[in-house]
Amino acid sequence: MSWGTELWDQFDNLEKHTQWGIDILEKYIKFVKERTEIELSYAKQLRNLSKKYQPKKNSKEEEEYKYTSCKAFISTLNEMNDYAGQHEVISENMASQIIVDLARYVQELKQERKSNFHDGRKAQQHIETCWKQLESSKRRFERDCKEADRAQQYFEKMDADINVTKADVEKARQQAQIRHQMAEDSKADYSSILQKFNHEQHDYYHTHIPNIFQKIQEMEERRIVRMGESMKTYAEVDRQVIPIIGKCLDGIVKAAESIDQKNDSQLVIEAYKSGFEPPGDIEFEDYTQPMKRTVSDNSLSNSRGEGKPDLKFGGKSKGKLWPFIKKNKPPPPPPASASPSAVPNGPQSPKQQKEPLSHRFNEFMTSKPKIHCFRSLKRGLSLKLGATPEDFSNLPPEQRRKKLQQKVDELNKEIQKEMDQRDAITKMKDVYLKNPQMGDPASLDHKLAEVSQNIEKLRLETQKFEAWLAEVEGRLPARSEQARRQSGLYDSQNPPTVNNCAQDRESSPDGSYTEEQTQESEVKVLATDFDDEFDDEEPLPAIGTCKALYTFEGQNEGTISVVEGETLYVIEEDKGDGWTRIRRNEDEEGYVPTSYVEVCLDKNAKGAKTYI
Repeated sequence: MSWGTELWDQFDNLEKHTQWGIDILEKYIKFVKERTEIELSYAKQLRNLSKKYQPKKNSKEEEEYKYTSCKAFISTLNEMNDYAGQHEVISENMASQIIVDLARYVQELKQERKSNFHDGRKAQQHIETCWKQLESSKRRFERDCKEADRAQQYFEKMDADINVTKADVEKARQQAQIRHQMAEDSKADYSSILQKFNHEQHDYYHTHIPNIFQKIQEMEERRIVRMGESMKTYAEVDRQVIPIIGKCLDGIVKAAESIDQKNDSQLVIEAYKSGFEPPGDIEFEDYTQPMKRTVSDNSLSNSRGEGKPDLKFGGKSKGKLWPFIKKNKPPPPPPASASPSAVPNGPQSPKQQKEPLSHRFNEFMTSKPKIHCFRSLKRGLSLKLGATPEDFSNLPPEQRRKKLQQKVDELNKEIQKEMDQRDAITKMKDVYLKNPQMGDPASLDHKLAEVSQNIEKLRLETQKFEAWLAEVEGRLPARSEQARRQSGLYDSQNPPTVNNCAQDRESSPDGSYTEEQTQESEVKVLATDFDDEFDDEEPLPAIGTCKALYTFEGQNEGTISVVEGETLYVIEEDKGDGWTRIRRNEDEEGYVPTSYVEVCLDKNAKGAKTYI
């Protein structure tokens, strides 16, 4: 099966067919290109979607994503981001492996096709030229033959005419001979050209055209094969990312399986637990006493009622009011009021108001005076102005403890950061002292003093918040002593100011609370004020081990000498200055160059392992 033999006379149709094949290839390239654009657009939309629903940093929304269901949702968003990345990979691979290669191949194919059909047209033009020469020689031979016949007829006519002179007859005979000779020459020329044309035509239809058409056929078959290979690549590009996409989907499933409803419920308790005790029973307030007093002294009912004790109206209730009473009830008493039990439970008639007020006045005169500190007044003013108190005293006890503990942790992190910066500056200063050409040591004194001042300020701030934390933890009976000691130490100068303001909290209808100083709260705060004040400073914990690769003689202050092959404890990693802090025993510790030792950190210990 060859186009050269089967389609020897279909030159124009083959030219159209090959052009159609190139058009199909270009159409396929356009299809793949549009697919890559769709993949990029889809990936971009997925990334924007994932970014849109990501919680904003340092916002309240980020704090809400502590629940396992929300964490699973964040994992889903991250997996979708990776999923979008795989669609970008599909687009890139299709562009590089299909579009670029096929575009280059199409250009080569066009050049090859142009060359083949140029050779075909050239052979076609050559055979057409030979045919024209043959036709020309044939017409000339035919014309000469006709001229020879006419000349012969004229000679015979002149020879038969007796009136014609002999000279005219001879002239006609010579003319006939010339015409015959010309006819013979034209015949010979025609015969020669005919043979040549037949030879050229045979070569054209059996050699040149088959060879050219065979090249065109091979070119077209290569185009078809190349298009098929591109389609396979198209499928392989998709198949290559299927495992990774499957991992992304598995990650989403794993995140969904990690949701723990019990843990989320516990987090809700931790987030909203107020720390208040449930309210006790409300005492009965007898509003019939005024009616009993109007009865006559000689009445039987009065004589029977003399021996019965009167119910207390303003006495202190056994429990605290329910913290979720609606606001449409009468407002709570001021902070200096005797007790929340003085709040009536129902509407009072105008005639019955004087007597309960007198009882409340008597109770107020006989009750223990309540002394409030300036901080309580200041907090009340700040609450009215809408500002949040620095000690979070506007929050329930449990929530206040969490906020204070969070603040203490943040301050401790800042202190550690400043201390690391101070250590780095100190080491740099030592380097400048040893190598003056590297810098002026005095230039670091100002920075070192500034960092030390910042550390001192942060420590004072930490002590203040730790004092407030100790105050709150001392009032939470449900918390153990170990939990109360987690807030750390605080300075002994702060507790007197705090203790003077120590107050018990009582619930109010709007969910906030009032403060009341009691002797019991003072004892609890004082018990926790100085728990750990005089604890001995523990050595830094070992975070791993190291092996000395070379011998180092620590001649400068703060360094330690090591011997090659010696194993020591690591108590501080390299902070980027090239020094690692190690310990040989309890009394020998110092810095060695990081390049002199091979460090093996114990990541699982997390600082729990100490040198003994």
